[in-house]
Amino acid sequence: MHAPSTTGRGSLPRSLVGLFAVACGLAVANVYYAQPLLDAIATSFGIGHGMVGVVVAAAQVGYGLGLVLLVPLGDLVSRRALVVTQLLLSGAALVVVGTATSTVVLLVGMVAVGLLAVVTQVLVAFAASLAAPDERGRVVGIITSGVVIGIVLARILAGVLTDLVSWRAVYLTAAVLAVVVAGLLRRALPGREQRPASIGYWRTLGSMLTLFRTEPVLRSRATLALLTFASFSVLWSSLVLPLSAPPWSLSHGAVGLFGLVGVAGAVAAAYAGRLADRGRGRATTGVALTLMLACWLPIGLTRYWFGALLVGLVLLDLAVQAVHVTSQSMIYTISAEARSRLVGGYMVFYSVGSATGAIAATAVYAWAGWTGVCLLGAATSGTALLFWAVRPH
Repeated sequence: MHAPSTTGRGSLPRSLVGLFAVACGLAVANVYYAQPLLDAIATSFGIGHGMVGVVVAAAQVGYGLGLVLLVPLGDLVSRRALVVTQLLLSGAALVVVGTATSTVVLLVGMVAVGLLAVVTQVLVAFAASLAAPDERGRVVGIITSGVVIGIVLARILAGVLTDLVSWRAVYLTAAVLAVVVAGLLRRALPGREQRPASIGYWRTLGSMLTLFRTEPVLRSRATLALLTFASFSVLWSSLVLPLSAPPWSLSHGAVGLFGLVGVAGAVAAAYAGRLADRGRGRATTGVALTLMLACWLPIGLTRYWFGALLVGLVLLDLAVQAVHVTSQSMIYTISAEARSRLVGGYMVFYSVGSATGAIAATAVYAWAGWTGVCLLGAATSGTALLFWAVRPH
């Protein structure tokens, strides 16, 4: 494949943008495979439903650590080498999860899977640095669409493979895919990149705090990431529990098919990126957050009407991805030299929100059922909307 210019001034080849999207989708899927499998994993390891959310949270904790410790390396070392190494190590971590025989090994493996899945953010920052300024939002939108589709396919693949083989087959299959993608990226990505002189690893990590202190757009958008992905995780981390229980008693494959509504999120991601390029990021965010709050009303009717659940899922995925792409497009304009640190810092809040939402959702479900989960999601979404309303960014 023809290597693009490393100056970021030319248009990226469609084939390379597509490969970025595929790689990001497969990498982020590793964090989400567990969501439709929580009851099967709980049964295998004897974990109660009120605590099984810790499996999802473990991956998100690892993801948060990776955002702080690994993603900033993209501003210091060859991003191609960093990407390939992370993917190969991801394959090993996935094998650990797929062969785990104790809860401790499972959780350690999930932390490692999350830690290495941040290769997604290294790739997004890589693509943003290669794209021309007037196409950056579009490129980020397309790649984020790949991320959304990866999450969708993760839920479907996880459900189908669990029904046909076992939940362990999901992680072993993902390990093979990680190694294959590592090989493709090693051939396709440019090896030489122009970058400022290194200030050292520890000073680079410390500069992330400086960015938060000095950049109000980063602070605002990171807070929105925490709240929106907490709401997102509240739903998807608990959805399998009511759907797999009576009266619905759906199989894992059937529950995974609900992820198809995430295609709406992929469409929203691509369109939101174009709106961000036109300077309409704040307005797009307000509309999306309003939809995110409204979606909890139909979701609350799940016990009575499946159609209402589908409507709510479409609205939630559309809203969350629109906010996410808009936020990324806005923070990438802050500093060309610090894009890996910017996205790493921003995504830490994404990870904290996702982990908190997963733990809270399964605990609330055990205590107050589906109604409690919906009230929790609505409260989180409402807080995000109020925060947006009082902030200028």
